[in-house]
Amino acid sequence: MSAMFVQYDITHTTCYRYSVPVTFGEHRVMFRPRDSHDQRVLATDLQVSPDAAVRMIQDPHSNSVALVTPLGAATELKIICSFTIEHARSLYPELQLSPSALIFPFAYSVEERFDLEHYMRPHYDDPEGVLTHWARQFMRTDGPTGTRDLLLNMNQFIRRHFGYAEREQEGTQTPLQTLRIGTGTCRDFALLMMEAIRRLGIAARFVSGYLYDQALDSGNDGDTVGAGTTHAWLQAYLPGAGWVTFDPTNNLLGGSQLIRVGVARDPSQASPISGHWFGADNAFQGMTATVQVRRVASGG
Repeated sequence: MSAMFVQYDITHTTCYRYSVPVTFGEHRVMFRPRDSHDQRVLATDLQVSPDAAVRMIQDPHSNSVALVTPLGAATELKIICSFTIEHARSLYPELQLSPSALIFPFAYSVEERFDLEHYMRPHYDDPEGVLTHWARQFMRTDGPTGTRDLLLNMNQFIRRHFGYAEREQEGTQTPLQTLRIGTGTCRDFALLMMEAIRRLGIAARFVSGYLYDQALDSGNDGDTVGAGTTHAWLQAYLPGAGWVTFDPTNNLLGGSQLIRVGVARDPSQASPISGHWFGADNAFQGMTATVQVRRVASGG
């Protein structure tokens, strides 16, 4: 089977600044994209200042994680992750579901349930059934509910009815918070949809990575740098189709502009960088994170 491939160069720069020299503990850096049939990593590079000891491990979800321990004190910790990937454009964007899963609700096989258990169980409380009630609005009352339609309608509803709001502080809002205030980040929207479909009995997992915005690829001299950002979305496990990508922030189903880095049960397990430092309580002055995503070439 042939497919069209798109190649991207991505550079993710994170810089932590301090008013006086501080020392650093171990930092977990999740930056290496996940290899798969539709995404191939061609090159990676990790630069750390000050010098650091680095070792690579795989976490329980088979994400590649760099354990970075900076050596010596400094007023700045700078981590530059760069990589080149090849991404296949899907020739079959439609969901090819098993006949048994076309109509909702459907049942996973016993084997699937064993493997999907942690992705099916809700992780956030819904004591008054608010989230469950919200999720059930996407089930038809005038006839059968198509599984595909339910998920696409929820994905689209979040994009249309919730406001995107950047947030400086780390972490993720609970689904009930997002429902209450009506705004959130990409991580918040991914978590809302994940937990909603888990309440309906569908397995879901969190995905972190990068987004390439094709609208910024004006093609001037073939060397335009497209602005990107760290991004988050979700995947639902559907019999016959496997893990299917939904991005409620942009109302996307799949798409070669989404570049997977980490998958997890919960957003807290897929932070791009986490770690700790030692020094005066008021030493921390802030951090900046920038991502550049550049489309290099395509072929067949």
